[in-house]
Amino acid sequence: MTPHVEKLVITVSTTVNAPLQRVWDLFTEPLHIIHWNHASDDWLTSYAENDLRPGGAFLSRMEARDGSEGFDFTGKYSEIIPGKSIASTLDDGRNVHTSFSEKGGVTLVTESFEAEDQNSAELQKTGWQAILDSFKRYVEGYGPVEMVHFEITINNSPENIFRIMLGNDTYSKWTSAFDPTSRFAGSWKKGERITFLGTDEDGKTGGMVCRIRENIPGKFLSIETLREISDGKEVAGDEKTSSWSGCLESYTLKPVGSKTLLCVDTDIPAEYRPFLLEDWPKALEQLKQLCE
Repeated sequence: MTPHVEKLVITVSTTVNAPLQRVWDLFTEPLHIIHWNHASDDWLTSYAENDLRPGGAFLSRMEARDGSEGFDFTGKYSEIIPGKSIASTLDDGRNVHTSFSEKGGVTLVTESFEAEDQNSAELQKTGWQAILDSFKRYVEGYGPVEMVHFEITINNSPENIFRIMLGNDTYSKWTSAFDPTSRFAGSWKKGERITFLGTDEDGKTGGMVCRIRENIPGKFLSIETLREISDGKEVAGDEKTSSWSGCLESYTLKPVGSKTLLCVDTDIPAEYRPFLLEDWPKALEQLKQLCE
């Protein structure tokens, strides 16, 4: 008989200066997970799924930013106590327990996980702690840049909508709600740079330089803003100097009978919110007309 070997349990924690409900939401919703789920800036989560219920599965596609390597972090939930704790088992058999507790508007997040055998306990603890620290930074920075949700039901298939949405001849038509001169240059291929451009009344070109973080045709698209373009030139300096830098714009397409629910979740800096809250519904209505 093989003797039972107790697995080493490692615990990491962070204190987040935010109320419990916000911490819970940003920890569990897939479109927030792709913002913070990385241990260092040279890694990212390009796509996430999260069926938050006992027996439900979760998946995070974790990749090096240069595309050199990646893996799926997957498992299933065994117990969910909303606002309090999450218990899960990874697909390699290791158990993870996460707890949440709030005091005075500050939330303590604690994760305990069974160690694996491939890396040292110290390295594993450092990696999991780094991800929690990234989560803390994301939550505490949420507000000045906030994710806003839009959705529309379109009478067409996800595959056709995806194709029309990104088409060379059709992209400018539905995005004209933002700018009549709206256009793009570059590739929609995952990992590629793409620029989104417009021309003002003085004939000056402005816009954004972006990277395609994920492209799953007919299902999901995520775009990351790198830096702004002003007067036809990329704005010099660190990519983090602009309020748009690091913002994500994600499109999720879900079949609903013979129709499709298109959801757009986009990070918007506070100063642009009134303008974009008005124009996004107009743009989606124009896309609906093109598709139908």
